[in-house]
Amino acid sequence: MLINMKELLSAAQKSDWAVGSFSVSNMEMVLGIIKAAEETNSPIILQIAQVRLKQSPLELIGPLMIAAAKNANVPVAVHFDHGLTLEIIKLALDIGFTSVMFDGSHLPLEENITKTLLTVELAKKYGASVEAEIGCVGGSEDGSDDIAINCTSPEDAVRFVDATNVDALAIAIGNAHGNYKETPHLRFDILTKVRDSVSVPLVLHGGTGILPEEFIKCRKNGIKKINIATATFDSVCNSVSDAFKSGGINGYYDIQTAEVDGAYNNALKHIKIFDCSNKADLFR
Repeated sequence: MLINMKELLSAAQKSDWAVGSFSVSNMEMVLGIIKAAEETNSPIILQIAQVRLKQSPLELIGPLMIAAAKNANVPVAVHFDHGLTLEIIKLALDIGFTSVMFDGSHLPLEENITKTLLTVELAKKYGASVEAEIGCVGGSEDGSDDIAINCTSPEDAVRFVDATNVDALAIAIGNAHGNYKETPHLRFDILTKVRDSVSVPLVLHGGTGILPEEFIKCRKNGIKKINIATATFDSVCNSVSDAFKSGGINGYYDIQTAEVDGAYNNALKHIKIFDCSNKADLFR
């Protein structure tokens, strides 16, 4: 069933589990992730970032994501990630996305606040939730830019949340998009300070490469939405490659099956780490 992201994160905030937010780029990824969620009775989030729309146009992939969520037998929020303009964010809302993100993390704090408020006011008209980001998560969503990590200031987090009333806040604690070039060193001191200073659920971007025990520590300390993108894409690629190597590809539909399997296996692994199995019952 299609659900608002705020409802998912509010439930997770009452305990120490987190919701997996899985980036998708085609139908096969959607099918695999939904399959893992249904088998484990887990609420999930399907998302796509603006930078991915060159390969997966929003007006095509968006309705597919919404349809998959509506037909799933577990709660599924559909989120537009790293939106950069109100125009494209409005398109996502018109399509039916139940959550949107304006990413003003590259802007000065006051400008980020001003532009995030515009998104909040727009999303209210659709009954959708809003995520925003302060600090700067390293790298870029598509791996094209080498952006330096700028950890979130707890004082800025308070100012930002009080001014915007966003529903979820992505913070930078040493995390980065894409595959890490070296082992990440997460700043749990910053995480706990932000958690203790604001009331909204916190979001972790750049989940690929973070160790399971660090994910667990994050979800027990205020992180309630964990984004998984690169790990899904890598898992799908590896699944297709392995199927070719083993002689399991005898036509197009075998490739499709391998893609679904790759997305499924990656989602299943992270759902277990995030401890959201059987949490779908909370929404029935």
